[in-house]
Amino acid sequence: MNKSRLTVRWLVESAIMIAIGTILSEFPKIDFPLGGGLTICSMLPLVLISWRYGVGRGLIAAVAYSLLQLLLGMNNVQYAASALMAAGIILLDYVVPYTLIGLAGMFKGRMKDPRLGLVLGIAVTFTLRFLCHFVTGWWIWDALWPNEFGWASPFYSLAYNGSYMGAELVLTSVVAWILYSTPLKPYFDGEDLK
Repeated sequence: MNKSRLTVRWLVESAIMIAIGTILSEFPKIDFPLGGGLTICSMLPLVLISWRYGVGRGLIAAVAYSLLQLLLGMNNVQYAASALMAAGIILLDYVVPYTLIGLAGMFKGRMKDPRLGLVLGIAVTFTLRFLCHFVTGWWIWDALWPNEFGWASPFYSLAYNGSYMGAELVLTSVVAWILYSTPLKPYFDGEDLK
């Protein structure tokens, strides 16, 4: 396949995957007791783009997704008590954490079983995403709205963000593993589905 045709295919598939991820992120979430909610594999479409087309193109698609998520969540920026807090929310709640998902394909071809590389990529990028949310939870959100339990800010942010992000990591990893073991495997590997 020539390079321009591959680029068009990547752009079209990225647009479709970004749309699917956005729709999944807007579906009713499974709410957690401390807050936050589990989306049903809303990050998996970004993982697929990174795995299928490589980290570079995965990051570009993930940046586009992050900006869309920022646009959808822009009302959260109004709560910032300073310009620094607003920048923290924009960067650490939206742009950086969602862009990091574009790195999910970093272990492709590095493991004997590709599914292990896929799950490891999900684990690493979701952990990095969690760290971003952990920092804003500790630094910004607990300063704006102290938790009702009286817990120390870092502990509450760890519990709040860790509960739903951990569940999201496990669910996405399991679904990706299962999908890679189905007739969709050629799609993961960059081939056309027949």
